[in-house]
Amino acid sequence: MSVVKINVLKVSAEQRETLEKRFASRAHAVENSDGFEWFELLRPVEGTDDYLVYTRWRDEASFQAWLEGPMKAAHQGGDAEGGERPRPAASGSTLWSFDVVQQAAPKNA
Repeated sequence: MSVVKINVLKVSAEQRETLEKRFASRAHAVENSDGFEWFELLRPVEGTDDYLVYTRWRDEASFQAWLEGPMKAAHQGGDAEGGERPRPAASGSTLWSFDVVQQAAPKNA
């Protein structure tokens, strides 16, 4: 079964809009990656400053290939005009990894 990667991003209230705009501007960057299955950016509602970036992959090898290829390249460059790379919107991150052992979908889907 699939693997799930959740990147926990610590984002201050002042940086939330910046983070969401950055994700929106590259929303399709991961979609064509081999083994990619799902993406969600989850905004905290209350009690935390942590955003969750949820991705699901066919297997660990697919995630690692994306991590070392397209994701690494996207985070190394400057802005679109060739200037300096903008400051991160998150003040910290932690990567959680999970194996999917059970799943369910709506019966009428």
